[in-house]
Amino acid sequence: MIRALFLTSRPLSWVNTAFPFAAAYLVASGRVDATLVVGTLFFLIPYNMAMYGINDVFDYESDVRNPRKGGVEGALLQPRWHRATVLASGILAAPFVAYLVAVGGPASWLVLAISLFAVLAYSVKGLRFKERPFLDSITSSIHFVSPAVYALVLVGAQFTAGLIAVLAAYFLWGAASHAFGAVQDVVADREAGIGSVATGIGARATVRLAIGLYLVAGVLLLFTGWPAALAAVLALPYALNAAPWWNVTEESAPTANRGWRRFLWLNFVTGFLVTMLLVGYVLLG
Repeated sequence: MIRALFLTSRPLSWVNTAFPFAAAYLVASGRVDATLVVGTLFFLIPYNMAMYGINDVFDYESDVRNPRKGGVEGALLQPRWHRATVLASGILAAPFVAYLVAVGGPASWLVLAISLFAVLAYSVKGLRFKERPFLDSITSSIHFVSPAVYALVLVGAQFTAGLIAVLAAYFLWGAASHAFGAVQDVVADREAGIGSVATGIGARATVRLAIGLYLVAGVLLLFTGWPAALAAVLALPYALNAAPWWNVTEESAPTANRGWRRFLWLNFVTGFLVTMLLVGYVLLG
């Protein structure tokens, strides 16, 4: 069960939600305190266990048809672990959420509520935003942008034009990444009767949409001031990574998994470079 819970939380993706919270909190507040530690730990493990674990429970029918499930890209969560996964997700998250509510205020509560709602709404029956083309990519992006927004609201940061441009670029990056990730699953999703942006507009159009969103995100970052504008260059590797599938067909869509695997590792390189930019921003400030 422990192995199943570990795999279902997508360990390779933990940093994608913890880093935005920690970076936003630290840069905006300039302090290291208990809330930074608790919030980072929450968005590192409990948040991902809830987000991906609940998804694996409700996506089992599709996952059994998907050959890439069963490893770091997503657990093939056997039905005997479904109840335990849902319970563990709630139990592990509860004390962290209680603490964050206690140290926050109405505005931060609202952002945290939206973030947690998006986690549930993406997968649970009756909502299943992941099956609604475009809403699936929007909701997925909220999963990654909301920790940063929550940190900023929690510390009372001022939302300048530059900061809004950064968040908008990050949102478009998240939507693009989800859309590109959906391409590799288009065949399995169609067979399971599951909708997605890729099943809605087709694999080829989805790849082109993702590349376009990456490039627009890069352009937005040009308006964020120095040295944040340097991050605009970081959008290009993601666009280039998806580019080989510009003319992908439905039949060859599963081959986009090669690009998705590169995407997972590209995030670590990008994360390091963004960290260096943040250090530069703090030193120049």
